[in-house]
Amino acid sequence: MTGTAPPASSGPSHSPPMFAPQVNIRIMEDEMEVEKQENKKTPIDFDLQWSQWQLFDSILPTGGFAHSLGLEAATQVRMVSHPDHLHMFVIHCLENTASLLLPFVHSATLSPSLETWRQLNETLEATLTNEVSRKASTVQGSALIRVAASVFSEISFLKTMRDAVLASGTPFHHAPTFGLVCGVLGMNSATSQRGYMFITMRDIISAATRLNLVGPLGAAVLQHQIASVAEDLCRKWMDRDVEDACQTTPLLDTVQGCHGYLFSKLFSS
Repeated sequence: MTGTAPPASSGPSHSPPMFAPQVNIRIMEDEMEVEKQENKKTPIDFDLQWSQWQLFDSILPTGGFAHSLGLEAATQVRMVSHPDHLHMFVIHCLENTASLLLPFVHSATLSPSLETWRQLNETLEATLTNEVSRKASTVQGSALIRVAASVFSEISFLKTMRDAVLASGTPFHHAPTFGLVCGVLGMNSATSQRGYMFITMRDIISAATRLNLVGPLGAAVLQHQIASVAEDLCRKWMDRDVEDACQTTPLLDTVQGCHGYLFSKLFSS
């Protein structure tokens, strides 16, 4: 016994289109082909990228975690006693860093030469009137050039420069030295300035964790929340001349200067 076939439905079909996966695959293949063509036009030195990333790594022993950037003093004078206070402190500290130090990072990255570095270093030495922050800058700068000359040994200029400057007794300030190393490693100025802001934010929040102001998970959340603010500050103060360097929150500089008078302290600054 043969049955009759059900009549074909005249309504719209709700089954997923069978060509969608093929379309997605085709789009992905097109994007990969474009990327291949771009890479052919602009060869990428991947070995150099690994060196650039290492410069931002917390494992690089430059001494940043020995400094709280004034946070320890701010907690003892009750300027920071609440998570909301910490949030604002980090932002104000980042803006101070951006307005005062990014011009030195920018100029050193654009012209990574010994002559340019000397000029920038002397200018920053005269600009930093706070003894605590000036000493912190030279300690970290000296550690950075020592580590860079040892780690990136294929770049002979770093060791030659370090030996020449040490012979003259000139201190290495951190911001121009960081910019110089970034420039020598082939990093562009925008990346070096964002990198400087990143390590500053990282070090402050790490200090907050060790001061028991925030837990490790809370520190990660805080860093993510402030990232967009840090980017806005970068865009606001990026690519400025050294003559435009200034402090936007001098009270933080004053508080950091009190660090040497603390009865007990965990950090060097």
